[in-house]
Amino acid sequence: MPTKFFRSVILSTSLLLGVVACEAQTSQVKKEPIQMTSPASGSEMFNSYCAPCHGKEGKGNGPAAASLKIPPANLAELAKKNEGKFPADHVANILRSGVGGAHGSPDMPVWGPLFSQVSGRNDSIVQIRISNLIHYIESLQVK
Repeated sequence: MPTKFFRSVILSTSLLLGVVACEAQTSQVKKEPIQMTSPASGSEMFNSYCAPCHGKEGKGNGPAAASLKIPPANLAELAKKNEGKFPADHVANILRSGVGGAHGSPDMPVWGPLFSQVSGRNDSIVQIRISNLIHYIESLQVK
């Protein structure tokens, strides 16, 4: 029968291995510089910029979603949650300026300044990017 000392060593070792296993399963979002995409293609921008967190269908289940402190929104239900009307102006404001607790946090970027960066600081191109991305997100809405 193990002594009290050996039991506490075995218990401590088991707890330590459990913590190491949990930390090994915790993944982090890899942050990379924004890549150029076509401002004319809402789907290309969505797949490059949004899908890693929000998922290809916008349901909040992208490959990086589990690593975020705040779960990504289900973008496919924006109209459903807004009495059937897609909130384009609200989405545009979030893209341009962020929103407390999500875009603008360390995990979720504010896209307006990033779109400006990849658009050569051209506000017209930034507007085209935001408009085309909004139209694409609107196309993802569940009926």
